[in-house]
Amino acid sequence: MALDIVFLGRSAFRLRGKDVTVVTDPYPPGKGPGMGKLQANIITASTSAPERSFVSGVDGVPRVIQGPGEYEVAGVLIHGVATHREPGTGPTNTAYVLRMDDLVVCHLGSVSGKLTNEQVEELGNVDIVMVPVGANGTLEPTTAAEVVAQLEPSLVIPMEFREGGVGDTLEPVEHFCREMGVTSVTPEPRVSVTKSSLPSDTRVVVLEPKKG
Repeated sequence: MALDIVFLGRSAFRLRGKDVTVVTDPYPPGKGPGMGKLQANIITASTSAPERSFVSGVDGVPRVIQGPGEYEVAGVLIHGVATHREPGTGPTNTAYVLRMDDLVVCHLGSVSGKLTNEQVEELGNVDIVMVPVGANGTLEPTTAAEVVAQLEPSLVIPMEFREGGVGDTLEPVEHFCREMGVTSVTPEPRVSVTKSSLPSDTRVVVLEPKKG
């Protein structure tokens, strides 16, 4: 069975595998296009900011993962890697590597710069990476492309880009796509992936936010 990936806006995704559903970085109403009614077994929150950790917006009795460490929930192996730390505060962004249905998915959260060699090594080999590309506190399009080159995934799914909101200060996804050598962008409603369907060369897939 394929891993089904739907973009919910901002840095929120729904990953639906054979037995488990994961929601990343859920946000509150008014902070994005709207997540609609969601159920999940697992929630990952890359930061404690309300726009990335609105766990009450997800139904069910999900296990909430927040912060670096090793976790195993319902057969899903999760590795949280701190990409930034503040003195006296501790980790301020956690990137997550999720191993589910024979695939390795990396959600970089609100990473704000290139990864160190140690972070690249800790994240390891990934098949799919969700990377912020819209600047304004996360990665500039050029830096986002450099981070992709550091991780060498098969599939790249951009997040945190301008989604048509009035006064949105993020950059459009096309700027990142140009950095990746992609000249034509046609957003897709979802992507379904198996290990055998992964492309041999890195491919960018732009997903349109699912309206709640």
